[in-house]
Amino acid sequence: MQPMTNIAVRAARAAGKLLMQYYDRVESLTIADKSRNDFVTEVDRGAEREIIQILRRAYPNHAILAEESGEHNGNDYQWIIDPLDGTTNYLHGFPQFAISIACTHKGELLSGVIYDPLKDEMFTADRGGGARLNDRRLRVTSRKSLEGALIGTGFPFRDQRHLDTYTEMFKAMIKDTAGLRRPGSAALDLAYVAAGRLDGFWELGLSPWDFAAGALLVREAGGKVSDLAGGTRFMETGNLIVGGLKVHGAMLSLLTPYLHEGLNA
Repeated sequence: MQPMTNIAVRAARAAGKLLMQYYDRVESLTIADKSRNDFVTEVDRGAEREIIQILRRAYPNHAILAEESGEHNGNDYQWIIDPLDGTTNYLHGFPQFAISIACTHKGELLSGVIYDPLKDEMFTADRGGGARLNDRRLRVTSRKSLEGALIGTGFPFRDQRHLDTYTEMFKAMIKDTAGLRRPGSAALDLAYVAAGRLDGFWELGLSPWDFAAGALLVREAGGKVSDLAGGTRFMETGNLIVGGLKVHGAMLSLLTPYLHEGLNA
């Protein structure tokens, strides 16, 4: 691993340790509503502080974009942090949540780490250096069509302006696949595509901290990441399709017709 990825791994483990300290006693946590169906706890904030502290010690001049504390100014390097992707799952004891940390340089993804502290699974990627799960090299599946494919997704639970469009996408996608899954952590869904546990994934209205690390993981595992029009604007729009090359192409063909005015690619 590159030095930046090593630092991110150290930060993710520190945050994971804090998450696990409270996992069996979430009823003691103070929970606040950020917006409709969007929650934050002192554990989210504490985990984010741990991550930022470790990153700042190593790279004091780097910029940061963090889910809870927002933007921290710096140079052309930027760390993108989600201290707890899947907060609602965490609060319900549903075992699907993760820490996501990515680093970009002038907007280009360089490093990505997604850590599942429950399973002690550390997904890492370096630009040009491949993707790994702990010590195992990752590769997306080589499935040639949607027939028999297992596809991940995420319901638009915060901003529901495009719920009807999403429902039509869901109906179109489920016809030819082996099934759709919505576990509730986009970061882990993307890591699972990289690991070959899912053949593809799509979602609308994500934030950069939800998918930055996962997008690099999928790319470095040989997959493709795009917006809903097949372009590269997913970091701007928050709408993305990922998968192996053939599955990605098949998903794109199914989903692009649902683009409309108001739903950017």
